[in-house]
Parts: sequence; C-alpha cells; structure tokens
Amino acid sequence: MRLVVVSAGLSVPSSTRLLADRLAAAAVEGTAARVEVVELRDLAVEIAHHFTNGFPGRALGSALDAVTTADGLIVVTPVFSASYSGLFKSFFDVLDMDALAGKPVLIAATGGSARHSLVLEHALRPLFAHLRAVVVPTGVYAASEDWGAEGLADRIDRAAAELRSLMTALTAAAGTATEAAGTAGTEGVGAVATGGSREPGPAGPVPAAKPPVPCGTAPAASARTVSGGGFEVVPFEQQLAALRP
Repeated sequence: MRLVVVSAGLSVPSSTRLLADRLAAAAVEGTAARVEVVELRDLAVEIAHHFTNGFPGRALGSALDAVTTADGLIVVTPVFSASYSGLFKSFFDVLDMDALAGKPVLIAATGGSARHSLVLEHALRPLFAHLRAVVVPTGVYAASEDWGAEGLADRIDRAAAELRSLMTALTAAAGTATEAAGTAGTEGVGAVATGGSREPGPAGPVPAAKPPVPCGTAPAASARTVSGGGFEVVPFEQQLAALRP
C-alpha cells in the first residue's frame, strides 16, 4: 500500500506538517505501507502557472500523479479566514475531477483557536465529498492549545485506524477482483461456444456454422445436404423460382 500526505503548511517548522507526520506514522503503524509527502509550499509557483497555461510543471505533475495513484490520502491544511487555505484549494482545483473517486481520505486542519474546529465539517468534508472520495468518519483539528494536551493523541489514533482499515479493505478487494478476472480469462481457453454458453472442448477451429436461411424461404429450398456432411448453397434466384407457381 502507498499512503500520500498532502501538507499545505507555509512556515518552517510548520504545525500543519507536524500534524501530518503524526497522522501518517499512526496510519502505517504495523503495516508495510510506504509514505510519500507532498509539500504544497514548494509547488505554489507551478500551481499558479497551471491556472494560466493549463500545463503542470514537472514537480507539480509528479505530485498530481502521486495523489492519483495513492491507496489513501492524508490532507492537512492551516485555517485561513475560517476555511482551508487558498494554496490547499488550488492544488485540488488542478487535480483531475475523477482522481479521488473511491479513494480513502483522512481530513485534518490546524488553527490558532479551537473556535475554527468546525472547518473540517463545513469546508473540508464537503470538498472531498464533491470529489467523490471516501472520507473517514473522524477528522482531526489541532488548535494551538491542543499540542501536548490530552485528547489530540486519541483523535489521531482513532482517525488513523479508520484510514488504515479502509485502505486495507479496498486494497484487498482490488486484489481479489484482479485475481478473479485472471481466473475467468484462463477458464475460456479451449472452450467451444454452444447455445449461448461455454463448455469445455478441445482446442482448435470451431466448425463453420450452417448458412442462414433467408426470411420466407422454405428450408429445403435454401440448401441441400451433400456427401461428406457439408452443405450446398442454393442461389437466391433459384429459391425464388422454386417458390413460384
């Protein structure tokens, strides 16, 4: 499995990146999942250019591919004006509309006050629901006073466990579907179609089907059995002549 973390923190060090790292560590605990971090701060110029020329730069293109092919996402944004940051929204604006369909996503945010904790529900969750992602039930908001206080670690562990369960289940389901498709493909080898179904039979060319009888023509007039088990096709003009009084 591959987990991609999208962090929209602007400062260095960043509380947004710190929360992202803690969520990622908890999500992959006990698994062999690989973690890749996308720092949007480093892509700000390329994101702006993408809006004006319609083409992603090399670094932005790699980040978009990473998000598109990930088995799960952790997305973390600082709160600006009671919502996600413009840089965070801009990145997902240039992402293909279908890129996150069915993908597990853990939403998180950081802010200076606990009064902005509902940003998860009124901004982030609707955004990723619109993108048809599968958003885990527990979101994580960390205000300045939450760092080092009780409660944040529990929320991180609960949200990470939900994401891990979704990623594991969806990855297993995808593997089962691929295996089933491969098995179905091998079962058809050496089979002969009969009556709308497939039955085991020796490999080789399928015998030629009997030529169709034109509508309104008597079967006996359309073809005659000849020696050797084959058919002699009667031209349509002869069939019409045979039907005339």
